[in-house]
Amino acid sequence: MENNAFFIEKNNGWQMVGEGVKRQITGYNNGLMMVKVAFETGAVGALHSHPHTQASYVASGSFEAEIDGKKQVLNAGDCFFVQPNLIHGVVCLTAGVLIDVFNPHREDFI
Repeated sequence: MENNAFFIEKNNGWQMVGEGVKRQITGYNNGLMMVKVAFETGAVGALHSHPHTQASYVASGSFEAEIDGKKQVLNAGDCFFVQPNLIHGVVCLTAGVLIDVFNPHREDFI
């Protein structure tokens, strides 16, 4: 993906990243990255950690998010914030989309 000032959805593909989970990188520079992640009902974003700060906005659907052993059900309009290196993940309760923002950008996604 070319790193442009504007993101046009139809011009950018999706990457399958797991069963029932796909992502679309919407833009990034060295310090920031935004990614759309679409989940089917029942799909899991497995527990993991990384050195990036992460903020995730629930654009649609319903998710059970777990951060550092604490769980919370989140619906469209809600969000969660993950400090670096905390173990976190989600289970999709109702098909939906998360908008993930990372600082710095995720080199492993490119």
